[in-house]
Formats: sequence, C-alpha cells, structure tokens
Amino acid sequence: MIPALLLSGLTDAGKVELKPPTTQAFERYIQSTEAKLDQRVHTPAFLWVDGDASRRSAVQRGEAICEPVSAKGDIEVPDGLVHDWVGGMFVRGATLEKVIGLFENYDNAKNIYKPEVIDSKTLARDGNSFKVYMRLLKKQVVTVVLNTTHDVRYVSVDSTHWYSKSYSSRIAEVENAGKASERELPPGQDHGFLWRLNSYWRFEERDGGVYVECQAVSLTRDVPTGLGWLINPIIRSLPRQSLENTLRSAQKAAMKMK
Repeated sequence: MIPALLLSGLTDAGKVELKPPTTQAFERYIQSTEAKLDQRVHTPAFLWVDGDASRRSAVQRGEAICEPVSAKGDIEVPDGLVHDWVGGMFVRGATLEKVIGLFENYDNAKNIYKPEVIDSKTLARDGNSFKVYMRLLKKQVVTVVLNTTHDVRYVSVDSTHWYSKSYSSRIAEVENAGKASERELPPGQDHGFLWRLNSYWRFEERDGGVYVECQAVSLTRDVPTGLGWLINPIIRSLPRQSLENTLRSAQKAAMKMK
C-alpha cells in the first residue's frame, strides 16, 4: 500500500488553485530557458559540464552532480515557485545508441527509477516522439503520489550528439493512493506540490563513454505563511534530490547494459 499525504498537518495547509498568472510566469521562464538551450545545440557549449573543469572531472570520476541554474534553484513567481536545476553524469564504456535506447524504454522506467517511479508505460510512439505515463512518488516529510503524462521528443544532432525535451501534459495528485478510496484531485486544484515539469536532456558520446545531462524545470505552489516547516522540505528539497536520484539510477542502469 502506498501512503499519500500522511502528515495530518497538511490538511491545515489546504488545497490551492493554479492561477493563470502563475502559469504565465512559468511559460515566460520556459521560453527564456529554451532560447538559451537551443542556442547551444550546435556550439562547443553543448554540455553544461564542459563549462567548468571541476564539473567535468567530477563526472569522469563517476559522480552524478547537480547544481542550481541560478540563485538557490528557486525563483519566485506570482503564487508559485519555479525550480531550475541542472545535473550531469558520465557512463564510461557506453555507446550513445544504447544510452538513448535505455531512455526511450519508458515501459521499464518503473524498474530503473524506483521507488520514485511507481509505474510507467509508453502510451504512444511516433518515431522518436513519445507520450508517456508515470506514477510518481514524492516523499519528504509528507508523501505525495502523482499520476503524470509527458510528451517527449528526441532529436539527433549528429552521430555523437542527441538531445530531448520532455513536457508534462497532465499532473494529477492522488488521494488515498493504493486504497479502495483512491481518487485523483482535479489538476491544478490540489496541494500544489508539482504543477509542471519540463526536462531537457543532452547526450554526447566521447572520451570513451557517454555524457548525460538534464536541466529540470518545475513549478510548485509558494510557501504559505507559518507552514514553511511542513511545505519547504518537499517543495525546496525534492527538485534537487529527484534530479540527483534520476541521474544516479540512469547511470547504474546504463553501466549494467554495457
């Protein structure tokens, strides 16, 4: 059985509504972010780790690293927070073809990324474009279960460079997950722990392996006055932890398939 929203104090925080100004602010941030990322596709700055020798050395040692894109990784917007984190890792001895194949196998994501991904499946595929379902488990002080769908597209730049863009198309918080009384809350009318999630991946084969990077940009509620002790851990800590866990899990799976 999967617990959901176990902490009784969460009821006091109440449900919140995703408002148009919050969505619009997120979309403006995404436009700016994508403009910067798109400029790098055909330049030597394709990889974030190449911008700093210490980053490149860390991933070559086998570490999965993660940093905020700006400030502390949280950007205030009207009635919400945008979280922007970037991370990378290196799979020594892997090939680009096998790594891309690993990432495109969404039916197996529930095995690679557990326990954060409880269930996963490919809903539709057209070439390198996918519609994907994932049930996510977010646990930090409180436990939240989310039913999510994502639109993902992979693009081959050349024989050694690929990138992908993933956009959440639906995120629904699940109450009483795993119980007979389980039900979805209407998207955007929930506790606001995750309203949007965009993921931008980069893949480059060189140096005897494959570099993998991800910039994850998410949107959540803001922190209500007096409830920072309850809301802050899951809103401010999980974006980084989720990205780090995703990179480490993908690295471990890629190492096994070499």
